[in-house]
Amino acid sequence: MTASNVNPADRLKHLIHPWEPMGSFPSADRGFLSHAEGIYVYDEDGNKLIDGPAGMWCMQVGYGRRELAGVMAEQAMKMAYCSPWNFDHPLTAELAAQLAARAPGDLNTVVFTTGGSTAVDTALRFTSFYNNVRGRPEKKHIISREAGYHGSTYLAASVTGKDREHNYFDFETERVHRISAPNPFKRPEGMSLEDFAAAKVQELEDKILALGPDKVAAFIAEPIQASGGVIVPPPGYLKGCRAVCAKYDVLYISDEVVTAFGRLGHWFASEAVFGIVPDIVTCAKGLTSGYAPMGAALFSDRLIAEISGKQRQGVSFINGFTYSGHPVASAVALKNIEIMERDRLLEHVREISPYFQARLKELEEIPIVGDVRGMGLVACVECVISRDSKEPLKLDRAIGYRIDEHCHALGLVVRPLYHMCVMSPPLVIAKAQIDDMVGMLREGLVRAQEDVRREGLWQG
Repeated sequence: MTASNVNPADRLKHLIHPWEPMGSFPSADRGFLSHAEGIYVYDEDGNKLIDGPAGMWCMQVGYGRRELAGVMAEQAMKMAYCSPWNFDHPLTAELAAQLAARAPGDLNTVVFTTGGSTAVDTALRFTSFYNNVRGRPEKKHIISREAGYHGSTYLAASVTGKDREHNYFDFETERVHRISAPNPFKRPEGMSLEDFAAAKVQELEDKILALGPDKVAAFIAEPIQASGGVIVPPPGYLKGCRAVCAKYDVLYISDEVVTAFGRLGHWFASEAVFGIVPDIVTCAKGLTSGYAPMGAALFSDRLIAEISGKQRQGVSFINGFTYSGHPVASAVALKNIEIMERDRLLEHVREISPYFQARLKELEEIPIVGDVRGMGLVACVECVISRDSKEPLKLDRAIGYRIDEHCHALGLVVRPLYHMCVMSPPLVIAKAQIDDMVGMLREGLVRAQEDVRREGLWQG
């Protein structure tokens, strides 16, 4: 029997998914999706579902864009691959220029990668390269944050601060250090947002001083900690962290794999939303709206000037990938940018975001919900044992997955994260579709609440 004649569910025994629960492997409980259009995906039974997470935070312009499929086919027939070691491709060079034109401040130099993890890995490797070239071999330590997520390559996973209690992999531990997440929901009772932000900024400065400014190379931070539960920092926090980094000559890496390309209504969020110009920015996901794998790291003119030129003869930046600047992915990214500008999707996000956030905030009426937070078109619903303790509702079978199952039956896909559910729909979502989404999520939350109450797992 050939593979094509095997029942699709039986083929799963050959496939390990990301974050695969090995205790139940192989498992066929994920289900299959057959096709998609706009903000909707369809399962193998033909059920129509709102794609609440936009794939994996990436489906900005929506499914079924013939223009994107068209440029993919056209470029694949014209030239499917161009070696980045031997030649340049005009589309890749044009894309680099387009990114530089939209990036914060003087971030005008681009290194293309295969996705978000490799973009972060490239940024982190650069910090070591940069300090070695400048004769500072001891300045190698990296500071990241709890609840941060930066990827699955060795270095990117090492600076990731979430899922540590479930992780059996090895990581770089000697040169990676973490500080706490700036989660306003978890701040001490009675503490103002201003004081909370100041305390978290001071924590970064204290960590740099404890390690030694001559030892710390970089601080890496998502503008919004996405996979960590959509942690929106208090006002002034990121500006304070940027100032501390500048004070001690520590490179500031802004991981915008989720927040770039319209998620917060701008090409990049660092400067436009949070008022900072980092030294390095990483992006992926929305860069191609998920139609092709691609990532990028962007570097400031200042950094590039310090490691290039006549004084650096014999120095090479030995970093890259077989698919760096892939011409098909470059064609998709350029068309994606064109669509977003033509359809005014950034403006649409800025206009519709207040409605999106306000409708979701209504879910705090449900007793099991402790906090609803977000910005732009990304939000998180956090479930708690009680609102007084703010203690997460963690069960043997996570409440998030229970909510997702109920929502699926109602026509909605959510992103379950243990005791939280994340929503980050395609940027093309309309008000009526937001109403549908919130209505289904409300019912899914109520049903899950009744489940755990009936099972004696929650007495709220």
